[in-house]
Amino acid sequence: MTEAPRRLATRMVEKVWGCDHLPAPFRAPSNARIGEIWFEPPPELPQLLVKYLFTSEKLSVQVHPGDADALPGEEGKEECWLVLDAEPGASLAIGFREQVTSERIEAAARDGSIEDLLEWHEARAGDVFYLPAGTVHAIGPGLALVEVQQASDTTFRLYDYGRPRELHLDRAMAVARGEPYSAEHRGSVAERGETLINGPCFRLDRAVGMPSLAVARQYHCPLLALPLEGSVAAREGDGCARPGECLYAPDIAALDFSQSGITLLTRAR
Repeated sequence: MTEAPRRLATRMVEKVWGCDHLPAPFRAPSNARIGEIWFEPPPELPQLLVKYLFTSEKLSVQVHPGDADALPGEEGKEECWLVLDAEPGASLAIGFREQVTSERIEAAARDGSIEDLLEWHEARAGDVFYLPAGTVHAIGPGLALVEVQQASDTTFRLYDYGRPRELHLDRAMAVARGEPYSAEHRGSVAERGETLINGPCFRLDRAVGMPSLAVARQYHCPLLALPLEGSVAAREGDGCARPGECLYAPDIAALDFSQSGITLLTRAR
């Protein structure tokens, strides 16, 4: 028997850069600064992690390895961001303002001037950013994002604003690309339509109402559905997800979009 869709368990993660007031439908526990809300990857789709991010301070300057340059015990990590909301002036650091050497990156990470080497991109609701492995980046304050990523926690920090957390300069230098961020990796919902990301590790689509036939054809496989408006339900059984929730399904044909508004769909390669 084909497995029925089901709602994924969630996990709130406290972060020093998180928020004590979250947008609806979320609510932070008392005296907690929530930075991330994770949807636990199902065993049928362990390669993908979907989460919400909420920022009140800058995140560390960091970089992730790819599958090809991850060492034993590490995992590659490519990711993308969809901006849901942004305060005026909110920005994301992705890539460098110009081509830089590893030696210059390391020196700037040590003396704190790396922020000035990075290119800070103004962020607005609806913006989409794809980050190939090796892209040096940081998230600024005042943002609410959806992040889709390979399910890896391998992160190499280059700079953390004096916070007492470990840095990983040797490994960061081994994988960091000292180059500007390619314009082809940045776009918006208005420009890209349904297919937001079609990368080597995962794809991400945004359906308004019923997904188009072209998109649906890409999801005859395990997938995650994240409603931003309305709801998505199982055609059989009682599986259902509303905003703030995420639904796993073995195939898009198992899902009912009759009550959907805006839904993010993602799958692994």
